[in-house]
Amino acid sequence: MECCRRATPGTLLLFLAFLLLSSRTARSEEDRDGLWDAWGPWSECSRTCGGGASYSLRRCLSSKSCEGRNIRYRTCSNVDCPPEAGDFRAQQCSAHNDVKHHGQFYEWLPVSNDPDNPCSLKCQAKGTALVVELAPKVLDGTRCYTESLDMCISGLCQIVGCDHQLGSTVKEDNCGVCNGDGSTCRLVRGQYKSQLSATKSDDAVVAIPYGSRHVRLVLKGPDHLYLETKTLQGAKGENSLSSIGTFLVDNSSVDFQKFPDKEILRMAGPLTADFIVKIRNSGSSDSTVQFIFYQPIIHRWRETDFFPCSATCGGGYQLTSAECYDLRSNRVVADQYCHYYPENIKPKPKLQECNLDPCPASDGYKQIMPYDLYHPLPRWEATPWTACSSSCGGGIQSRAVSCVEEDIQGHVTSVEEWKCMYTPKMPIAQPCNIFDCPKWLAQEWSPCTVTCGQGLRYRVVLCIDHRGMHTGGCSPKTKPHIKEECIIPTPCYKPKEKLPVEAKLPWFKQAQELEEGAAVSEEPSFIPEAWSACTVTCGVGTQVRIVRCQVLLSFSQSVADLPVDECEGPKPASQRACYAGPCSGEIPEFSPDETDGLFGGLQDFDELYDWEYEGFTKCSESCGGGVQEAVVSCLNKQTQEPADENLCVTSRRPPQLLKSCNLDPCPARSGIDSAWKACKVLCQ
Repeated sequence: MECCRRATPGTLLLFLAFLLLSSRTARSEEDRDGLWDAWGPWSECSRTCGGGASYSLRRCLSSKSCEGRNIRYRTCSNVDCPPEAGDFRAQQCSAHNDVKHHGQFYEWLPVSNDPDNPCSLKCQAKGTALVVELAPKVLDGTRCYTESLDMCISGLCQIVGCDHQLGSTVKEDNCGVCNGDGSTCRLVRGQYKSQLSATKSDDAVVAIPYGSRHVRLVLKGPDHLYLETKTLQGAKGENSLSSIGTFLVDNSSVDFQKFPDKEILRMAGPLTADFIVKIRNSGSSDSTVQFIFYQPIIHRWRETDFFPCSATCGGGYQLTSAECYDLRSNRVVADQYCHYYPENIKPKPKLQECNLDPCPASDGYKQIMPYDLYHPLPRWEATPWTACSSSCGGGIQSRAVSCVEEDIQGHVTSVEEWKCMYTPKMPIAQPCNIFDCPKWLAQEWSPCTVTCGQGLRYRVVLCIDHRGMHTGGCSPKTKPHIKEECIIPTPCYKPKEKLPVEAKLPWFKQAQELEEGAAVSEEPSFIPEAWSACTVTCGVGTQVRIVRCQVLLSFSQSVADLPVDECEGPKPASQRACYAGPCSGEIPEFSPDETDGLFGGLQDFDELYDWEYEGFTKCSESCGGGVQEAVVSCLNKQTQEPADENLCVTSRRPPQLLKSCNLDPCPARSGIDSAWKACKVLCQ
């Protein structure tokens, strides 16, 4: 017991020490703050817009120093400044314009984004390389860097999130939504190649809608970019981008840089108008433009409130729906605008019970059953869409929509429309085939057909649809020409005054075949297949081909054969003559008119080298009738000098030409006629 009595004071002492330590630990924060007076009121904001800083002070009540800070900060005036307000750092530099520096006045411009000390006021004298630190600290609320929300407070750069809170690391997504997930915009990127001609000096590159962000375009080539704008109020404008640097276009900041071989256009956004970037032809070669930007999804689904209850008493149902909402105009639009964006998922309707109080004539509640199984509500029902009014370029298709009701046996009957008004009526018309109509696309020019002087060059012109496929349907009136004159500056040895030299066979044949080609369209048309081989290997034969009346079924993208009388216009020929060259030993009667008919006049095309007749060989007999053959040589048509036969086209060598000669009878051998001798043998 004595032992226990001796231990009791020590145990109590330890217990009291533990309680004291625990109390001090629990109250350390409270004791520390208890040494301070209450925080004072917040100061006036350092800026009236654009994000500033405000501070609050507190006083230490202890005779000794207090732990912690006696000042705290918060952001304020987090509203955008008007465009004419200018840059806050630039205002601080310009405040020193009326103060002499080393005895001289300067106009000071800001030096931004200093990596070593972003919160000092460094300014550069305009027109010189002089950079001076005019103040060790910028005013509170000045941005540390031009592309950041971080701000300078008491000379130190403080992190600011997109929620405008000090110390916050929350950032905007590419759509401009603070702490967003990027679902309210979509990335648009692509490449444009100029297709300019002598008759078209400019063309549209890309349309960038209102609200787009992070726009960047790079033009490579001799051409020049310029802008057209249209505000939401309908005001139109144009900017030729004649100067470089950063400037405002319809209150949107534009940064334009021009280099010897390229132009770069940047717009941080969000754009305050619709921009159309165009290209103006200023050189002989083509240009390419690469573009990328984030386009806002301006049409989004919005859930409606619950529609009126289907019954006034005794229990009914009411549903919500979803409507397509235009964020720009703040109005409801047709559903197809929201269907345009795959990112948009239409919310499913919600169902709830309503008006469950019993009806006055009823003695209790009626049984509530799921509407979609036992008691379906009236619904809208639509007929199939009609055919589109236009095959391309945007048309209209319609349908009939009526309110129907289905009973428990599944019989459907038409009812009054007001019974379906708990849900929006389906549209009765919608745009269709909004893709661009086929348009002509000109390929590159061929080399000139001559090596000196005046000649011709050719190109292939195709009718291309919105998918980039070779098709039909382009207007012949707008088709670019496939042939034009060209001049080689090298002088010819013997220039001749004549028409330009036409193309050689391969280029002309390719252009001609594509000229005559036909592709299946949504209008019934004759579609010829390729010509068969000539029926003979020499001489004149025939070629045949199959010509079908066909139509493109736009819904299934398949081709269907139609009766011949369904196609309008003359049916292309299904048979024609062909010439496979002279047969061995044959002496054809050569006629230029027949040759024109067989070859489509291809033999009349001038070339630098061609075959020509040059006299005849010596007669095969001196008397009694002989034969002379025409001599065929390969000549340079400009110098008229003989050339290697390999330079002339073998298939165009003229046919063998023979003529009779020395038709006079030969004289008697002895010169004197004598009587025949009697035969040595009378019979056998």
